[in-house]
Amino acid sequence: MLCDMDGTLVDTERDWLAALAQLLAEHGADTGETALAPFAGLPLDGAAALVARRTGLAAEAAQARLDAAFTARVRAGVTVQPGALALLDSARGMGVPVALVTASERPIADLVLATLGPHRFTCSVAHGETPRGKPHPDPYLAAARLLGVPATACLALEDTPTGAASARAAGCRVIAVPTVDGIEETPGTLLLPSLQDVDLGALPLAFGEDSD
Repeated sequence: MLCDMDGTLVDTERDWLAALAQLLAEHGADTGETALAPFAGLPLDGAAALVARRTGLAAEAAQARLDAAFTARVRAGVTVQPGALALLDSARGMGVPVALVTASERPIADLVLATLGPHRFTCSVAHGETPRGKPHPDPYLAAARLLGVPATACLALEDTPTGAASARAAGCRVIAVPTVDGIEETPGTLLLPSLQDVDLGALPLAFGEDSD
């Protein structure tokens, strides 16, 4: 099982968007829901480049500001999403290895891992540790390699169109608990309202496919 972090396991996607909104507002850019939607699930460097295009702020300065603001919010404490720990423990009890696959940088990933419990994960892949980040398939392919299984045999948990695109491009089945609009339900992508609704034992039936 390959798990996204921000928005999926912990409620940090709103902190990320709040940090972005603050920086955009300081430079007179739109901070409405539609304007913020493209930032959901983006890695730091990609978001900084988009901020630069919208504000005229140098990308390096935007990245430094965003990194500091988001890190401060995460250090202040994160909220674990309902059902996240129970699902991780269920996977562990079933002997299913779990990898964390995040678009956040390694320092942020390690802060959140300390909250979630590093014992719940076999490995983790953070932004910058693969040639390309989400929405490219590289992070999910790397996590599958670390687990020693093909990505096509993996279930990915995601919350944004960017992350879901990454997982699907790698060949994973996807369960999405959306925090923003834009993820379409397909034969290989199941949308659920909460991680509390995920039943690992029922997934082949839920996806409408035979188990491998």
